[in-house]
Amino acid sequence: MDNILLKMKGINKNFSSVKVLDNVDFNVYKSEVMALLGENGAGKSTLMKILSGIYSKDDGEIIYDNETIDLKSPFQAYKKGIYIIMQELNLISEFTVAEAIFLGIEPLKVLRTIDWNSVNKRAAELLNSLKLSFSEQEFVRNLSVGNQKMVELARAIVFNANIIIMDEPTDALTNVEKDILFNVIRDLKGSGKSVVYITHRLDEVFEICDRVTVLRDGKTVYEEKTSKVTKGILINRMVGISKLKENYWENIERGDEVLKINKIENIYIRDITFSLFEKEILGIFGLVGSGRTALAKTIYGYYKCNSGEIFLRKRCVKLKDCLQAKELGIIYISEDRKNEGLIVELAVKENITLSSLRKYCKFCGVIDRKKEDRTVKSYISKLNIKVNSIDDKVVYLSGGNQQKVSIAKGLDCDPLILILDEPTRGVDVGARREMYNIINDLKRKGITIIFISSDIDEILSICDRVMVMYKGTMTGMLDREKMNKNNLMSLAFNVKI
Repeated sequence: MDNILLKMKGINKNFSSVKVLDNVDFNVYKSEVMALLGENGAGKSTLMKILSGIYSKDDGEIIYDNETIDLKSPFQAYKKGIYIIMQELNLISEFTVAEAIFLGIEPLKVLRTIDWNSVNKRAAELLNSLKLSFSEQEFVRNLSVGNQKMVELARAIVFNANIIIMDEPTDALTNVEKDILFNVIRDLKGSGKSVVYITHRLDEVFEICDRVTVLRDGKTVYEEKTSKVTKGILINRMVGISKLKENYWENIERGDEVLKINKIENIYIRDITFSLFEKEILGIFGLVGSGRTALAKTIYGYYKCNSGEIFLRKRCVKLKDCLQAKELGIIYISEDRKNEGLIVELAVKENITLSSLRKYCKFCGVIDRKKEDRTVKSYISKLNIKVNSIDDKVVYLSGGNQQKVSIAKGLDCDPLILILDEPTRGVDVGARREMYNIINDLKRKGITIIFISSDIDEILSICDRVMVMYKGTMTGMLDREKMNKNNLMSLAFNVKI
C-alpha cells in the first residue's frame, strides 16, 4: 500500500518477565485517521509510548517515510514529526496558553532572549485558525479539560507533527467540544496529517476514523477499513475466544439482602437500580468514563444523590457524607491508594488504624497502644503483609503490600459492605492471587463486596454477578452463567451483537 506513512514491524516489549507486546505490526496511513482498539491491557498505550519515544522497544523495526528510525526520547519523536497527546494532559497549569503551546520551542531574538511578542502573536493566530474562542493570554488552569486538549493539539501543530497520537481524546469533553475536535481532525487530514486515535467509544470510530487496528493480548489481530466492519465484528476481534484464564470463584449460597439501590441519580450517574446480598461479590465493569468509580463514591456518600433511594438492611438512609457511610458499615477502598487511601509517609500501624482510632481510645482519649499493636499484627499475619515491623513506613512497601494495608485499614472499620475499586492495579501476579484469596475469605465470613475492575478476566474469575456500565448508566446485570467476554464487552460498548 503506497500511502503507508509509518510501519511498526515485529515490535516486542517485556516488563520484567511479563510480555506486553508480542511481534506487533502497526501501520499509519498518510492523511488518514487510524483507530487503535483493544481491551484494557491489550498493549495499545505501550505501543504508542514506543512510537512516541517514551519507551524503547526490545525488538522490531519502525519505518517512517521509508527510513528506519530508532526513537530514544519524546523530543526525538517531536523532531521527527510524531506527537502524542496523552489521556492525562501534560501541560503546566500556571502558564498562559501561549507559553504552554511554545514551551521549549520559543522564537528567539538576536540576543537569544525569548520573543514574547512573536509567541503571543503566533499563538493567537493558531487559536483563531482552530476556531477556538479563548485568549492566548488565558491561564491553562482556567480552561476546561476540552480546551486544554485543544492547547495540546495546537502544540502538536507548532511542532509540525505529521503523525498525532490521541489517547482517549474525547474523555471528559462536552458534545460541543467533541464536535470542535472532530472538525480540527478533519482539517488536519485535509492538510496531509495522520492521526492515531485510541478510544473505547465505537461510535467515534465510525464517525472519524478511516481504518481500525485491533490488539488483543499484546498481538495485532486485525486491520481493516472502517467502511468494511461493524461494531459486532470489532468486539469479537477484541475479545477473541472467551476462555477463562484463572478461576477463583467460589460457589457460596448468598444470604439476605444488605443493600438496595433504587433509581439513584446525580451529575455522574443516571437511573441506577440494583440489590446486594450477604456473601456476594458483585463486579462492576465498564470502560473509561463509564461511571464505575462515581457510582462507588455515591454509595459511599462522597457524591450526593439528587434523586433516588438507598436502603440498608431494608431501612432507607440519606447519606450526608463518607463519615456517615463508614459508621453504617459502608467502606470504600480507592483505586488511588497513594492519594486517597494511604498516607505513605506514615507507618503501617498508623495507616491501618487511622480510620478506626476510636476503637483504641481509653479514658480521656488516650490510645491503648498494646491493643492497637495486637490488632495490626493480626492483620499483618492474616493478610500476609510483608514488613519488618509495624512501624515500617508504607512508602517503602511494594504495591501489593500497600494494597493489603489499604484493605486492612478498611477491615478495621468493621465493614458490612466493602467496595474495592481496582484492588489489584499495580500489583504482581503473586500478590493478585493472595488478594483473591483474601476477598473470598471475606465473602465466606458474610461481608458483601463490590469489586470494581477494568480487567475483564478478573471480573470473570471471582465475581458472582457483574453489573456493566456505560456513560453513567447500567446497561446490564449478568448472573454467573451468562458472564463471558462477549456479553460484557457488548454491554460495555452498549452494542447489541
